[in-house]
Amino acid sequence: SFTDYDNNGLAQLEILCKQLYETTDTAVRHQAEKALVEFTNSPDCLSKCQLLLERGSSSYSQLLAATCLSKLVSRTSNPLPLEQRIDIRNYVLNYLATRPKLAAFVTQALIQLYARITKLGWFDCQKDDYVFRNVIADVTRFLQDSVEHCIIGVTILSQLTNEINQADTTHPLTKHRKIASSFRDSSLFDIFTLSCNLLKQASGKNLNLNDESQHGLLMQLLKLSYNCLNYDFIGTSTDESSDDLCTVQIPTSWRSAFLDSSTLQLFFNLYHSIPPSLSPLVLSCLVQIASVRRSLFNNAERAKFLSHLVDGVKRILANPQCLPDPNNYHEFCRLLARLKSNYQLGELVKVENYPEVIRLIANFTVTSLQVGVPGVTLLFPTCCSPVPHLFPTCSPPVVHLFPTCSPPVPHLFLTCSPPVVHLDGLEDPLDDAGLVQQQLDQLSTIGRCEYEKTCALLVQLFDQAAQTYQELLQSTNSSAADITVQEGRLTWLVYIIGAVIGGRVSFASTDEQDAMDGELVCRVLQLMNLTDSRLAQAGNERLELAMLSFFEQFRKIYIGDQVQKSSKLYRRLSEVLGLNDETMVLSVFIGKIITNLKYWGHSYFSFSICVFLLDLLFTYSSVRKLVKLSAVQFMLNNHTSEHFSFLGVNNQSNLSDMRCRTTFYTALGRLLMVDLGEDEDQFEQFMLPLTAAFEAVAQMLSTNTFNEQEAKRTLVGLVRDLRGIAFAFNAKTSFMMLFDWIYPAYMPILQRAIELWYHDPACTTPVLKLMAELVHNRSQRLQFDVSSPNGILLQSFYSLLEVLTQDHMNFIASLEPHVVMYILSSISEGLTALDTMVCTGCCSSLDHIVTYLFKQLSRSTKKRPTPMATDDRFLHIMQQHPEMIQQMLSTVLNIIIFEDCRNQWSMSRPLLGLILLNEKYFADLRNSIVNSQPPEKQQAMHLCFENLMEGIERNLLTKNRDRFTQNLSVFRREVNDSMKNSTYGVNSNDMMS
Repeated sequence: SFTDYDNNGLAQLEILCKQLYETTDTAVRHQAEKALVEFTNSPDCLSKCQLLLERGSSSYSQLLAATCLSKLVSRTSNPLPLEQRIDIRNYVLNYLATRPKLAAFVTQALIQLYARITKLGWFDCQKDDYVFRNVIADVTRFLQDSVEHCIIGVTILSQLTNEINQADTTHPLTKHRKIASSFRDSSLFDIFTLSCNLLKQASGKNLNLNDESQHGLLMQLLKLSYNCLNYDFIGTSTDESSDDLCTVQIPTSWRSAFLDSSTLQLFFNLYHSIPPSLSPLVLSCLVQIASVRRSLFNNAERAKFLSHLVDGVKRILANPQCLPDPNNYHEFCRLLARLKSNYQLGELVKVENYPEVIRLIANFTVTSLQVGVPGVTLLFPTCCSPVPHLFPTCSPPVVHLFPTCSPPVPHLFLTCSPPVVHLDGLEDPLDDAGLVQQQLDQLSTIGRCEYEKTCALLVQLFDQAAQTYQELLQSTNSSAADITVQEGRLTWLVYIIGAVIGGRVSFASTDEQDAMDGELVCRVLQLMNLTDSRLAQAGNERLELAMLSFFEQFRKIYIGDQVQKSSKLYRRLSEVLGLNDETMVLSVFIGKIITNLKYWGHSYFSFSICVFLLDLLFTYSSVRKLVKLSAVQFMLNNHTSEHFSFLGVNNQSNLSDMRCRTTFYTALGRLLMVDLGEDEDQFEQFMLPLTAAFEAVAQMLSTNTFNEQEAKRTLVGLVRDLRGIAFAFNAKTSFMMLFDWIYPAYMPILQRAIELWYHDPACTTPVLKLMAELVHNRSQRLQFDVSSPNGILLQSFYSLLEVLTQDHMNFIASLEPHVVMYILSSISEGLTALDTMVCTGCCSSLDHIVTYLFKQLSRSTKKRPTPMATDDRFLHIMQQHPEMIQQMLSTVLNIIIFEDCRNQWSMSRPLLGLILLNEKYFADLRNSIVNSQPPEKQQAMHLCFENLMEGIERNLLTKNRDRFTQNLSVFRREVNDSMKNSTYGVNSNDMMS
């Protein structure tokens, strides 16, 4: 116990701090932590912290004091008085001013304490004075002293800006936004101006940046400038984890700083005059400046600003000494990307020195590719790919600049990226689907520039790789590793060919270019024939995926009603491969799909194949042509494990691997529907393999001893197949064929399976998904006849309840108690329905009932005529069963707080009445939710509930309801913000119990 703070007590405390931060003994650290928790929770902690700062000799004890003070000023329950917080603020400033050489982490903790006090007290007044807003005056004395003092002053402003910019999870979001907006309007521009002036002064002096203090001062000034420019000006809170191209919403009042070219010139000059250790911060500031919203300028001002910006970029490219530094390189690439995203290419090409800049960028890209700098492939296309049709408007055209580099940019892209790695256990970049797709997207544009040269290069590279591959296959001395490496090269080339063919959509193509595409397509299809001949012995899944990607790009460009049948591509295919039109090419594609499904049935690749087939069916307008293909007819008549191994029972694979079967049968179902009509014989023929599978499962389940694994796998595969068919059958006639086939004959088998393996989600989930699909009224396919025993649609039931409760509450009040309770339980169940229309209707019905009940209770407490017997009976039923209304109050509140409530307005209407009818229960529910939160968040949650009922009167008038609905919107947003980082939270099941 630290009750007597003499020198021995301080020494003991410092020992505990040292043990907490330095010891490697877990037990000792635990004991020290326990003792220090006692210190931080002591009633006189504030005075003890001041004593520690004044008399403590250890940096760790000073850190403890600063940390404890931050917790004291941040607490929401029992906050410190205003005078005490002012005293702490003044004490911290004086302490920092008199001790400029504290340990860095102590100085940082004290500055954080100052920033925290200032932020939380931003709206606090003393004698009509906002006492915490004079932030620049607070640091002026630091800026007029030594370099160490200047560093502290600048760091205070930088940390304060960052602190106010960050949302505080312990306080409501609305309060944070008010503080952030007020700080932006009253102080931020002055702080930014101060930082720029100090940077100008520093750049005008001959600073010795080898000196640690002067280096540190310049770094803090740059951080301050960046924090100002990176401020969340309008509360959008962009995700900093990604580098999505965004706009900096600079306020209009800042226009003068950006119209003055000296601000922009300041940062470009700094970049060239400071060491690489600091220049990334300068580039980060320039990234933000380049992202300033376009509407800050008029057209003439924007053109002038852009011209200065491009001049600065050109100067960096012309003097690239600092760019090899990885941080500089990364930030410079971001600068170029923001420059392109914030300005239209039509504006960029009007800049006087744009051709020279684009040439420098191209050479920079070439140099980076040659030395293998990662990520460079993101750069060049960003600068020139989005608007290909504007390229020729440049003088000289952008595309003409590509070949002037040595070697040309497209050549480097094709030969350098990505490297082929297969050996020594290293990761293969072709396995990174995101990286591959990213580079293909860029190549699709770059490759189409000077397409004649690109195509010639691709033909040359492909022929060389294919010839080497054939020689390796024919040689008896070639190793498997050599073959794998060559297949990797061919894989990348097939991906590239698909990409450049897909890039045709962005360019005006000519007949000659179509003929070039034909040359490339012929080579890929010839390679496909070669690899297919080896599938029985060996295959390469990466190469097959590349083929699939190629097929997809070819389909988008050259298959469809918009394609000219006289295209020179088809002429070349006819000359070389005998493929005269798209139907014959489709036949090749389908044949390839069948071949791959035979040999790659039990891998993820099979799922990709099925998805491609499905995409082909749902995007190709002439599906009827596909059905006539012999390859398609083969699939429709032979979908068995004999021909497609993945349809069999494989005890070595996971049950989750069967997901491709659903996609496969969705495709087959769509093909079957084309000519099915009312032909039940054709349907029965198609279903024979599935009928046999059902009979096999029934046979196994009818015996006491059977192979459980085999039975499970057969069942799971079967229900996945059926779900695919059910999804495809979206017409009433075909769906009823399926429904009559499965019900009632095979429903008991599914029920028996659920009873046996209820504990195994791998079995129950596919069965339940099948049932969900069968009852899904897709395209109104569930319109049974009136006398049909198969099912009765209940979307109308809730519509009836809504009408009855709206216009006939007297009738409902006259019903028997068990009928009333059934109606209420139906409404309670409908509140949680997945169908938003059902849920909204139930909210409306509940609102009518609650309003009726509230009026009757209000009437009974006043001197009114005797109520009708039916009214009295209805009140009696409700009083006998209060749990029903309470249950619905819990349900509605649970949905609003914890779920994705898509009909919040509808939920709000009955909620007010439910609260007024159950005020004690609502208070208990509120306390339960508040107490379930972490201690530091309970006050904020309590405040949310207080604000919910603020200004709400005890009536259900329209004005009062509307006010409650507005309060509820704010309540839901603030509660969600409060609980985002909470590990506690209320269990929804507990609320519902």
